Parts: sequence; structure tokens; C-alpha cells
Amino acid sequence: MVFNTRMIFVVLFLFVSVTCVNAGDPTLEHEWKVTYGTIAPLGVPQQGILINGQFPGPAINCTSNNNIVVNVFNQLDEPFLLTWVGIQQRKNSWQDGTPGAMCPILPGKNYTYRFQVKDQIGTYFYFPTTALHRASGGIGMLKVHSRPLIPIPYDNPAEEYPVLLGDWYNKGHKTLKSILDSGRSIGRPDGIQINGQSSKVGDANAKPLFTFEAGKTYKLRVCNVGLRLSVNFRVQGHTMKVVEVEGSHTVQNLYDSLDLHVGQCMSVLVTADQTPKDYYFVASSRFAQHPLSTVAVIRYANGNGPASPELPPPPPDSTKGIAWSISQFRSFRWNLTSNAARPNPQGSYKYGKINITRTIKIANSRSSSNGKLRFGINGVSHVDAETPLKLAEYYGVADKVFTYNLMKDEPQEGDKVEVAPNVVNGTYRNFVEIIFENHEKTIQTWHLDGFSFFAVAIEPGRWSPEKRKNYNLLDAVSRNTIQVYPNSWAAVMTTLDNAGMWNLRSEMRERAYLGQQLYLSVVSEARSLRDEYSLPETQELCGIVKSLPKPAPYT
Repeated sequence: MVFNTRMIFVVLFLFVSVTCVNAGDPTLEHEWKVTYGTIAPLGVPQQGILINGQFPGPAINCTSNNNIVVNVFNQLDEPFLLTWVGIQQRKNSWQDGTPGAMCPILPGKNYTYRFQVKDQIGTYFYFPTTALHRASGGIGMLKVHSRPLIPIPYDNPAEEYPVLLGDWYNKGHKTLKSILDSGRSIGRPDGIQINGQSSKVGDANAKPLFTFEAGKTYKLRVCNVGLRLSVNFRVQGHTMKVVEVEGSHTVQNLYDSLDLHVGQCMSVLVTADQTPKDYYFVASSRFAQHPLSTVAVIRYANGNGPASPELPPPPPDSTKGIAWSISQFRSFRWNLTSNAARPNPQGSYKYGKINITRTIKIANSRSSSNGKLRFGINGVSHVDAETPLKLAEYYGVADKVFTYNLMKDEPQEGDKVEVAPNVVNGTYRNFVEIIFENHEKTIQTWHLDGFSFFAVAIEPGRWSPEKRKNYNLLDAVSRNTIQVYPNSWAAVMTTLDNAGMWNLRSEMRERAYLGQQLYLSVVSEARSLRDEYSLPETQELCGIVKSLPKPAPYT
């Protein structure tokens, strides 16, 4: 009898475990220990957040449709969560790793993420969404390769290298958080790091970022994982061919330098076709009052000679720089004939012929509430609730935690903000247009969890319906982030075909922490496993739902 009971338990456990993954696809398992440790990205020792003793953290290297299992042990002194930027978590916002979808992993505890990289390829990263932990590390790359039977639109590179770059602060995450909690801005960063290091021209002790062999072509997967600044990167003496942007194969154009805004990723091919010696990989800030830059060494095998001190120049800044950057954005085009994660060509999806059912126009704002700095969207400045929004909704107690649609679909007059959880209803399977207007003097970057969207336009000025005639309705890149330049607007289009509670946020962590984010609640009224997974049996509960009876699962 004891044996039978145990067998029943094991079968039930296995059933629960595969509700969030597909048992027919390979599973990759990881065990991560999150700890503090000393790091020095800018040469100044400070307390960092390490994963398995590493900064950046270990890469997840997987293939489309793989099941990913990551058992995270939180050995910090604060609650902790990781999100997987750009991974759509189909039917599975339970694993998205945002405070609106999940309870945090408490100190001394562990949680096992289980998700599938369903029908996706491309370059992504993960980072901590709790507190201001991203300022101290906990960041790593997530690479999703095409399945062997689905060709990629370029020859396999000799090797591929991850490049995680971005601005960095010498103050730790606790100090930065206390500054924000006091109502002040964290100010400008101290420098730029590349894969956890920084260097100067002529530094004889600089270790090579990676090594090239003459005549071979390499793939660089590059992500801007900073907190605040857009970055331009370039490879001394070499051109770069963009082949992928956030999960989409692109038309393959050559570039001398590339703008990469906070939270964005892309893949480029670089051919080692120069005299064998050292060259610099250069990263410099964009649209910043106090320019920052750093370099890293690319070494040719059997090369002879140091890198030249004459660095490739950055693109123009100020107004001309914005025009230059917008022009580069428009040059990124969806490769309509290539395959992505599925055998059919990317261009077989005719997004430009779908009728728009809703337009959400949002404007970011900077203001104060009770004398403290707040950032908001359309008059609402988001604050996380003790009970995750998804759990409150699932348990039928949403009205005790938040109010739907405090934020309207149009910006409000004035600069006052209401500080409250910001949850907007989205109708399942509607095709929506989201307009981002930036009335401020600083660039913005936005990210949407759970979906990719078509980035159809960026223009200076204010948006109006007449601007739709300028949309790219043929080959706009399907991606998950979009930049909005000062006093400009951007337009994206997507189908809300993924039920769950999804975070739309500023990728600038200061702004997101102080309210520039919302959650999009997409509910399938069918309560069917066809549309969304039920609450996993192993899911942590917190807040007011902790002692409530569990609702009936979806069928």
C-alpha cells in the first residue's frame, strides 16, 4: 500500500512538472547558486551578485523548443527573482520572473523555473527583477539556436561569442536603492563594462575578449544589459553584418558601428580579414551629457602587434545623432524569405493586413509624489503589491489587490500621478497598436514580456492617426524592445495571443523601479489548458492568497 501511494505521488509530480514544458522535447537542467562576491567591472572592487561564482552568470545555450529547468538557490540576504528577457513563456506567465507574476525566492530558499523556448530562436538575456539587484549583477545570456533541420540564412560561423555590455555604477545595489527610496535619482553611471571588465587604450595587461583566426567568420551576440544609457559598439578595422535582432533574422546589411539601447540584443557576423594583430572592440555611450567609453581587445591567433590607439570614431550626437540613429533603425528589416524557429518563411505572416482592434497610446512622465521622484505612464506610477497580481487574479481576489484600468488608453493632462498597481485589461487574441510618446529630453527604451511586436515606425514629434501612412507594414522587425528618442514617438503592433499577466516596462531600471511600468492582463475566458497553464502545484504562494484554497485547475 505504501508502494502504491508513492507511485501515485510520483506520477502526479511528473504530470505537474510537464504542464509547463513539453515532454516530447529535450530538457536542459541547470542548478544555480546566487551569492554575493567581489567583482570590479570598472576596476573598483565592490560587492556583486554572482551565479555559480560567475559574473556575468552562466549562459543558457539551447535549441528552439527545448525545455529549460533552472533550480535557483537564493543565498543572498534579500528576496530574489530572475526574468528571461524576450522568452515569450507561451501560456506560462507563472515562470516569467516578474513581481507581478510570481512570489520572490526568499533568502535561504530555492525555486525551480520550468519553461519552454517554444517556437523561438535568437539572442536574449536574464536579469534580476527584484529591488535594484541588476545594478550588481545576476545577469547572463540566453542563446536559442535553430533546430538542425531548419536552415539559417548564413554559413555557420567558426565560433560565436557572447558580449554583455552596458553602463555600470560603482555604488552597490543597496546604496542605489536607498537613493531611489529617498526620492532622488541615482544620477549618471561611472563607466561602461564589457563582459564584467573595462579597459583603456594601451593597457598592456588587458586580457583579450576573444580570439580570431585569420580568414574565419565569427558571430557576436551582443546585449545592452545596463541600467540607463544607450551604447554604440564597433570593431576596429572591421565591418559588422547584422543577421538577427531579438529573435528575428534580418536583411543582412553591413555596418561600421551599431546603436544598442538598454535591454536590446542583436547578432552580428565579423570576418577576420585584416592583418593578424590586436584590434579593439569599442563601446561608447550615446546621447549622454558626459560621454563614457571602454575598449576590449580582440586578438588574432599568431598575430603580431598591439591594437592601434586610433579608435574608430563614434557616430554623431545631439540632433544629428538622433537622425543617424533613426535611420539605422529603419535599415533593420525582417528577412521575409528566411526561416526562423519554424519551417515556413518569416514573411508568411502578413501582419500589415490585420485590422487594428485597439490603440493604446502611452506617454512616460517624470514627476514627484509626496516630495519624492516618481516615473509614470498616463498618470499612473506603478508600485508592486505584496500579492503578485497574477495570483490575485487567479484566486479571484483581484479587487482586494488592484483596480483594473486605472490607466487610460490616452495620456492624461497634467503631471500628477497616482501611485498604485498599474494593470490594464487586454482582450485575448486582439490585434493591438501601442504608441509610445516621449515628451522628455532623454531617450527611452520599452520592453514587453510575453510577446514579440512589429516595430513599424519611429518619428520625431507627436503621433496622430495620419502617421499610420508612414508605417512599415511589410518587413518591420518582430522584436521585444523599442527605443523612443527625445520628443519623438514609436509605434508597435502585436496580437495578444498569449494568456497571462505580462509586464510592459521601461528598461531603464531607475524608471521601472519608480513606477514606469504596467501589467497587461490577457485572460482567456475559456479557462482552458489550450490557452494557458494552470497554477503549478510547486508554485510559491505569498500575500493574501497564501492561506486560500486553490481554485480548480484549467481543463
